[in-house]
Amino acid sequence: MEIKRIKRIGVLTSGGDAPGMNAAVRAVVRTAVSRGIECIGIRRGWQGLINGDFILLTNESVKHILPHGGTILYTARSEEFMQPGGRQKAVATCKMLGLEGIVAIGGDGTFKGALELSRIGVPVVGVPATIDNDVGCSNYTIGFDTACNTAVECIDRLRDTMQSHERCSVVEVMGRNAGFLALYVGIAVGASAVLVPERPVDFEKDVVERIRNSRLAGNTHFMIVVAEGAGSAVDIGKGIYEALGIQPRVTVLGHIQRGGSPSARDREMATRMGYTAVNALAEGRFNCIVATQEGSIEEIPIEEAMMMKKTLQMDRYRIMETMQLGNKRILMDDY
Repeated sequence: MEIKRIKRIGVLTSGGDAPGMNAAVRAVVRTAVSRGIECIGIRRGWQGLINGDFILLTNESVKHILPHGGTILYTARSEEFMQPGGRQKAVATCKMLGLEGIVAIGGDGTFKGALELSRIGVPVVGVPATIDNDVGCSNYTIGFDTACNTAVECIDRLRDTMQSHERCSVVEVMGRNAGFLALYVGIAVGASAVLVPERPVDFEKDVVERIRNSRLAGNTHFMIVVAEGAGSAVDIGKGIYEALGIQPRVTVLGHIQRGGSPSARDREMATRMGYTAVNALAEGRFNCIVATQEGSIEEIPIEEAMMMKKTLQMDRYRIMETMQLGNKRILMDDY
């Protein structure tokens, strides 16, 4: 069966921005151009597809974007797109521009939109990009490594002053529904405790006893890492003061984790994923998500991909606990 030659595709970024999105856009554009395919940048995500907010992308227009965080296409969330009327407007834009496929870069919310669009006849390929690393079908998502490195650098700086003043620090990192970022960072900085939304928090055991045991082991400063979905760092700080009489310093890293120049890993992964996404469209393999599986890049049908779940690696949680000074006993029954 002869594959129809694609002449023009669109690319968009949607949802929360992630370092490496620009690298993915660059890869999409340059791969498309190399195959004789014109590439249209859709600005402001799915809402831009509704409004006809677009720009022609060329090799020249993506020339210097590789090292920059954020996204040159801007990003937004669109409630209108999740309604049938909004999607019909998006289809009309695709027809008007002559788009024969869309590369959608983002997380689960982006892919829900892509799934709905695929169901009404527009070929789509998704590229996972979110600092939360919570896309079920992919072991890794663009932006995660950079966000981890940013958080680690900030916490290392905090630790210097906490150690000098013999204090406790409570640091809140992003992760409303997923603790991948918090756990990874917690291991990397040698946190006294890490709180994640996937594991119910026993404040006495998970925080108070960890600090107490660490103090008995000779430590005079403590670092608590909290995923935003596991509780408020401010409330955790108040609880520590009430239970132990220690006045913690609370830091909420917030959106600083999303910014900055992407790491080498994020640039390389984004480039490979963008390249794969365009080739999939050009070769008639669409309505899929480009995902990492056991180190390789796979094309997973979008219907199947959206049903896949990813769980927190509890073996890493055990490693983190083993590394904590003063933690004399790990209760394996807790897992």
